[in-house]
Amino acid sequence: ALVETFPWPDPEQHIDFNKARELAKNAPEDMARMGIMWAAHFQDACSAFGMENALMTMFMAPEMFQAVIDRITKFYLDCGEIFYEATKGYLDAVLIGNDFGSQTGLMVGPDELRQFVFPGTKKLVDQAKSYGLAVVHHSCGSIYPVIDDLFDLGIDIIHPIQAKAKDMQAEKLSVDFAGKGCFFGGIDAQHLLVNGTPEEVAADVRRVRKAFPTGLIFSPSHEAILPDINPANIEALFKTLHEE
Repeated sequence: ALVETFPWPDPEQHIDFNKARELAKNAPEDMARMGIMWAAHFQDACSAFGMENALMTMFMAPEMFQAVIDRITKFYLDCGEIFYEATKGYLDAVLIGNDFGSQTGLMVGPDELRQFVFPGTKKLVDQAKSYGLAVVHHSCGSIYPVIDDLFDLGIDIIHPIQAKAKDMQAEKLSVDFAGKGCFFGGIDAQHLLVNGTPEEVAADVRRVRKAFPTGLIFSPSHEAILPDINPANIEALFKTLHEE
């Protein structure tokens, strides 16, 4: 009852239909066009409780955590209806996501993700698929134990390959998940792009490309080119990608 009486935000106050349509309509047509819904129902549930309390609530009051994450998922589904109707026919893919990986492993166990998080993810994926979109799913960190789960949910592309996280090496992923979907990332943005030379970056691009002759979208291993990265290394990354 407390969950239902909470003043949840109105999706129409957070999604501008006309602006979304304008931006999507004006996107270049000679390349893949991706929108970002984000829809971080797990992260938002953790923020609502506070991270420590959220993880404790999963075990001590699971019905409460479930009620909150379900309500947050509903908010994002309602936002999605507005966003996808506004951008219908103008996008090829959409990015959704939650951060549930750390440098060395998952923030919570695979069973908890399967119980509390992935049912909502499945609804969000199915909604995007109903509009004919490929689905890119973001989570930083080492998420190896649940990559199969993500592909089974219908996700097409996993973003990013955080290159220095445990079990996220390009060679390992390309073998263990061959034919199941695509990966996005792979060029280390924690150390190599920050401290390496352009020659070292070029060598790493060639290494990763050899591991993934297909099925990889190359980019830095995080969601953005971070401000401490040497521009010469970014130039080396993309120049090497266009080598014959």
